[in-house]
This record gives sequence, structure tokens and C-alpha cells, in this order.
Amino acid sequence: RTAQKTPTNWEDLCERAFLRLAYTIKEEDIPSALYVNSDQTQVVYAQGSNLTWAKTGAKQVSTVGNDEKRAFTVVVSIANDGTMLPLQAIYQGYSKVSRPSPSAPNYENCMNAGFRFEYSNTKTYWSTHGTMHSLVDEIIAPYFEQRKKELGLPQTQKSIWQIDVWSVHRSEEFRTWTKNKHPTIILNFVPGGCTGLFQPCDVGIQRVFKHSLKRSYHSDIVQELSEQLARKESYLVVDKRIGILRDRSVTWLWDAFTTVNKSDIVKKVSK
Repeated sequence: RTAQKTPTNWEDLCERAFLRLAYTIKEEDIPSALYVNSDQTQVVYAQGSNLTWAKTGAKQVSTVGNDEKRAFTVVVSIANDGTMLPLQAIYQGYSKVSRPSPSAPNYENCMNAGFRFEYSNTKTYWSTHGTMHSLVDEIIAPYFEQRKKELGLPQTQKSIWQIDVWSVHRSEEFRTWTKNKHPTIILNFVPGGCTGLFQPCDVGIQRVFKHSLKRSYHSDIVQELSEQLARKESYLVVDKRIGILRDRSVTWLWDAFTTVNKSDIVKKVSK
């Protein structure tokens, strides 16, 4: 998805969005735990570096990894009370073999934490109506239901789910599906072009999350090359096969989740 420019009237848009949000919270008596924000982010499999070595004055400087196009999508969700919800990861492909293998390291930890590993069923790795339905049915709605029980609230209690204005999110099809199947979930949209200013996940979570992903990828590379050096191999090779990287992504996601899943970190974005 193409990045949007910040609109010139962003202050007015954000103020109006804030007032609509505040009104809904007041009128529906929505507690902090029942206000959730979700955000999608692209994760490139082979992450390069912004740094390189070259002779001073060189007219051409090569970089490593910047031409990597293979990626997957991660949907991060946080509640206003400091809770981080399970992750959803979407991989390009048409069957379960397009997802990470159950034998991948930390796969069981992810399953126990409620992660969802989905295949897109398309030629891309972006969210679709199908994966969005799965996100709501398997992560968002169950979270709301459980928190209502813990707070002693009736299941008719309304909750807020804040997402951006991506075409799938604001489509009549998705809004109608949500209203009919999950009538207690109120959709709240971040103003277009204002995600970096108004959306909690984008403002305070994604940078830390993606930094952890990059560190985990680089850690894999260091371990892989160190093992080859220990075997005294003369030709060092970084394995970039999609199946290998896809299975490694499970640990990247688990490490990033455990890094960010701290109440003090999550709560900062709401202040």
C-alpha cells in the first residue's frame, strides 16, 4: 500500500476524530480495556541495513538487502489499558503449506499465546476480507468477550475497535459483516493520512516492534555464518529460501511480541 501524505488540515481531522471517540466512550460507558487499536505492518523477510562500507569518493555504492521484495503482513493490536492482543501474521499463498511449519522454533509458544498464522489465498500477502474476518472472529471478539467477563459486564456491553481507513476496512461489505455478526463492536476509523499522528499502534508500538524483528533476523544471520566459519567453510552462504525464512519468522514474531508485551510500553502510546 502506498504511503499517504499528511493532509494540510490534519489538526482539524484529528480533533474531530478525538471528539467522536470521546463521545462514544462517554455515551456507551466503554472502559479502557474495551478500546482496542489494530494496525497492519509489512515485514520484509531478508532485512538489509542502512549502513555499508565504500571507499571515500566512490560514485557507486552497493547495498545489501534493499532490493528484497518478499514479505508478510503482521497485524498488531493493543488495548488502551496496556494489554497486547495476540498477533495475526499473513503469508502469501493458497494453502496451509504457505504458513510456517508447526516444527518451527517457538511455534508452540505462539499458538499458546493465541497467534494466528494465515495464508492470504491471493498473490499478495496483504489482508483480505477473509483474513480480516478471521482476525475479528479469532482475536478481537474473543478478547472483548473475555474482558467483559473479567470486568463483570454483560455481553451486550459495547466496545471500540479502532482501525485505519484502508479500502477493505471501510468497505460496505466489511462494515456490514461486522455490524451483523459482531453488533457490540463499534468501528472507529483513524483519519486518512493521520496514522502516524493519531493511531496508537503506529505512534508508539510499531517502531519498537519492527526494531525487535530486525534484531532477530540479524541474530539468525550471525548464528548461520558463525556455524559455517566454525566448520571452516571457504564459501559463506546466507540461506534466503522462502521456507527457511518463513519458519524463522515465528521466532522473530515471538521475540517482538515478548519485547513489546509490557503494560508500561503499551500504555505510553495512550498518554
